[in-house]
Amino acid sequence: MKILMVCLGNICRSPLAEGIMRHLAEEKGLDWVIDSAGTGNWHVGQAPDHRAIKEARKNGVDISSLRGRQFQPSDFDAFDKILVMDRNNYRDVIRQARNEADKAKVAFLLPQDQEVPDPWFDDALFAPVYKLIYNACKEIADKK
Repeated sequence: MKILMVCLGNICRSPLAEGIMRHLAEEKGLDWVIDSAGTGNWHVGQAPDHRAIKEARKNGVDISSLRGRQFQPSDFDAFDKILVMDRNNYRDVIRQARNEADKAKVAFLLPQDQEVPDPWFDDALFAPVYKLIYNACKEIADKK
């Protein structure tokens, strides 16, 4: 399984999702490829937000070595699933789809197309966002 996690800037939600999913896959011995990207290019090459790194570390997940990158249409070829954090991310990724097969790979990380809140402007959101992402990733990993 090859999974790409996508948010806006690739420094908060999607690196958390990448780190959590990698951690869970390793624990379960799953040979999965997990990556993350942002729909925007503002943080290409940058480490995740320090608050995301801190929250992940507090929960036993190290995301400090991850670096931001921008989503590309070629990601449709490289990944089986592209999991987005919110409606804007969904729209931006679907806009780059080249065909129906590409579109079929895109889904929300949370069930029932719920959005993962962006914690960028509110420090207090990092812990609950971590928990939301963890629970969603655990559900996906447990199904395999």
